Amino acid sequence: MKRYISTTFKVLIILFLIGVMLFGGIMIYSLTVSRVPLDISKITDTSLEIKVFGQEGLKLDEFNAFNSPRASFDKIPPHVVNAFISIEDKKFFSHRGINVPRMFKAFLNNLKSMSLKEGASTITQQLIKNTHLSFEKNLPRKFNEIVLSLNLEHQMSKEDILENYLNVIYFGSGSYGIESASQHYFSKPVQQLSVAEGALLAGIIKSPNKYSPISRPKQAKERRNMVLFEMKKDGYISQKEFHDLAQTDLNLTLSTSKKNKLNSYSQSAIDEATELLNMTERQLAISGYKIYTYQDLDKQMKLNSLLSKTKFDSDYAVIDIDSKSGGVLAYNGESSYKILKHPRQIGSLAKPILVYGPAINENIISPASLILDEPLTIGSYSPQNVSGTYQGYVSARQALSKSLNIPAVKTASYVGLDKISSYAKKMDLKLSNKDYSYSLALGGLTYGFSVKDTFGAYTAFANAGEFSKPRFVKYITNASGDIVYKNPETKQRVFREDSAYLVTDILKTCAKSGTARKLGDLNFDVAAKTGTVGNVKGNLDAYSVAYTTEDIVGVWMGNMDNKYIKTAGGNQPTALAKEYLKKIYATSCPTNFEMPSSVEKVAINQFELDTNHKLVRANSLTSPLDTTYELFSRFNLPKTVDYSYFLAPPSLVGYVENQTAVLKFTAKANCLYKLYKKTANQTTLVKTISSQTGSQEIFDPLVLKQKTEYFLEEENPSTKTTQKSDSVILINNQSTPKPKWYI
Repeated sequence: MKRYISTTFKVLIILFLIGVMLFGGIMIYSLTVSRVPLDISKITDTSLEIKVFGQEGLKLDEFNAFNSPRASFDKIPPHVVNAFISIEDKKFFSHRGINVPRMFKAFLNNLKSMSLKEGASTITQQLIKNTHLSFEKNLPRKFNEIVLSLNLEHQMSKEDILENYLNVIYFGSGSYGIESASQHYFSKPVQQLSVAEGALLAGIIKSPNKYSPISRPKQAKERRNMVLFEMKKDGYISQKEFHDLAQTDLNLTLSTSKKNKLNSYSQSAIDEATELLNMTERQLAISGYKIYTYQDLDKQMKLNSLLSKTKFDSDYAVIDIDSKSGGVLAYNGESSYKILKHPRQIGSLAKPILVYGPAINENIISPASLILDEPLTIGSYSPQNVSGTYQGYVSARQALSKSLNIPAVKTASYVGLDKISSYAKKMDLKLSNKDYSYSLALGGLTYGFSVKDTFGAYTAFANAGEFSKPRFVKYITNASGDIVYKNPETKQRVFREDSAYLVTDILKTCAKSGTARKLGDLNFDVAAKTGTVGNVKGNLDAYSVAYTTEDIVGVWMGNMDNKYIKTAGGNQPTALAKEYLKKIYATSCPTNFEMPSSVEKVAINQFELDTNHKLVRANSLTSPLDTTYELFSRFNLPKTVDYSYFLAPPSLVGYVENQTAVLKFTAKANCLYKLYKKTANQTTLVKTISSQTGSQEIFDPLVLKQKTEYFLEEENPSTKTTQKSDSVILINNQSTPKPKWYI
C-alpha cells in the first residue's frame, strides 16, 4: 500500500510539473509572440458598425441588431446581477480577473480527457473573449485571455466590468445586451425584471440556441431553474422562494418591434459571417470587417415592395437564390425570432429531394412508372393521403405533381434509407439518427431543416444536378481591405443531368396542373413544389418553392410558437411566389429548361399500362388511341412491346343467369367488335361495339332449353386484320352461379 501511494504521488507530481512547464512555456509564447494588447475602447465604444454591401457595391442601409440600447449598472436590479454571479462566476467580486482554483481544476480535467472542453472563464474573461479574441479553443488564446483579464481588472472597477459584460453578451434572437434582451423577451426595461425573468436571461447566455425560450422552452425552463437553485445555494433567495419560482411558467411577452429587423437581408448576412469567421458581431465591428453579399438591389426592392402590400396572418420568410451560384439574391422575413436560425419540418418539399430525385437517379423509377396508391403499413408506420382516399395505380409524375403520400413512402422504401441519407448529405441536409424512418419521405423529421437549406437543396434540380450551398456572403475583407473569406462556390454533383431534368419536368407539371397550379398561366418555364405541415387541428407550416433557370424562389409561412395558420402551401405561399416572379420577369423572361441529350421522348402503349400495368414501348401496330408519350432517361428506357397483345384473337367468356346469357370480353382501343349468336342453322348479329376500351359486358335473352352458340369478331384497323374468338355455348336449363373463371 505504501509503495502504491508513493508511486501515485510521484505520478501526480510529474503531471503537475509537466502542466506547470506547459503553462509557463505557452505563457512565454503568448507574451512574446502572439500578445494581444488591451484596448478599452473595444469594450466601451457604442458607435460601432458592421458595413454590409450588395452586388452593386452599395452599402445596405438596414438595421444592425448588435447596436442595441445600453443599461447602466445602477438600472440593473441586484437580483438580476446576483443571477449572473451565481451561475457564471461566484467569486467575481473577490478574484482579480481569474479564478485560479477553478482554472487548475479545469486544467486537470482537460489533461485527463486530452481536450479543451472546460474553460473555467470568469465574467472578466468572458468580456475579454467577446471583445478582443476569437472563440477558438487553443492554449495561446487562453493565455492571452488570462493576461488581458488581469490587466483589465487593474484599469476598470468590478461594477464597470459587470456593466459592460451585461451590455455586450449575446442573449439570442438578435439581442445583444441585457436591455435589448429584456425588451425582446418581456417587452419591459431591465429595471422591471423579476427574479425569475433575470434567472432566465442568465441561463440563456451559455448557449442561446440550446436554451432559447422561444424554440426550446422546456430546456430554457430547466436552465432557469438551475440558476435559481444556485441563487438559493448562495443565499440570494430562500428555499420557499426557490420552490415557488421554479414552478412558474416562462411568461414571455415577445416584442414586435424587431420582427422585420431580425430577418432583414443585412442581419442574415452578418449572422452568416459570424459563423464563417467564428466571431461575434462586436468582434466583426471592432476589427473593421466589411461584408460583401450577393444581394441584387432591384430584386430586393421588388420583394420588399410586394411584402409591404401583402397581408399576413403569421410569420413569413421569402428568399430568392441564384440557381447557378447558390448566392442569395433577395431575402426578407418577419418574426420575433431569427427564422433562418431555427429548423422547421419541411412537409412535402422533401419528396423531390429525398425520394423521387434519388429514385430516378438510381434507375428505380421513371416519370411513367406506376405506383399503387393503397393503404400501407411499414412496421408500425401507417401513412395516409391528405384526402384520406386512394387513387389506385398512378404514375410517378401524377404522384409527385399531386403530392400523394402513399406513393412517396413506397418509392422511398424502394430507394432505401441508407441511400436517401447519402443524397441528403450531398445537399448539406443534416439528418438526425432519429430520422431513420420512412416518415422522412413526407418531411417528418426530428428537427427539420432551416428555410435557407431547404430551398437551397433545389439548386440540385435547377442547376442540372449540381448542388450549390446557399450563401448570403460572397466575400469578407478586413480593415486593410484584404480578403479574409471568399465563398468558393463549389458545386456538388448530386443527380445526373437527365435525372435532374426529369424531376424538373415533373415539377413543371406540378406548376401547371398539380398542387402549385396557381403558377400555371405564367408565360415561361417554371417548376414548383408545395408543402404543408400540420395535424388534425390545423396547419403549422406552409411552403412553396418555384424555380426557373435563373432563380429559386422559396416562401415559408408559419409560427415559431406553433400557433395554427390559415393557409396551405398551394394557397398564399404559391400566390406570393407567382407575384414575385411576375415582378422580376416583367421585362425579360428566363430561358427554358434545356432537355439534355441523355433524355429521350418515348412513345408508350397506354393500354398495356392501364390494363396490365406494364411499361412498354408502342410501335407501328399500336393504335394511335393507345399511344402516349413520356420522357425517359437513356439509362432507363422502357422495354420493347409484347407483340402477342396485338396478334392474339379476342377472348369471349359467359354464363347463364335468370334465363339470360351474360357475355364478357376486353376491348382494345380503335377496334370494332361484332357479337354473333348461332341457334340451329341461323346466325344473327347481337351487338356491334366500337371506340371502347377495357372490359365490356353484354346481356342476351335465351330460349328455354335451347342451345345457343356465341362468338366475337374483332376488326383491327392498325393490323388490318379480322380475328374470331372461340365459341361460347350456353344452354338455358336454369340459372347458374357466376363461375370463378368469369370473375
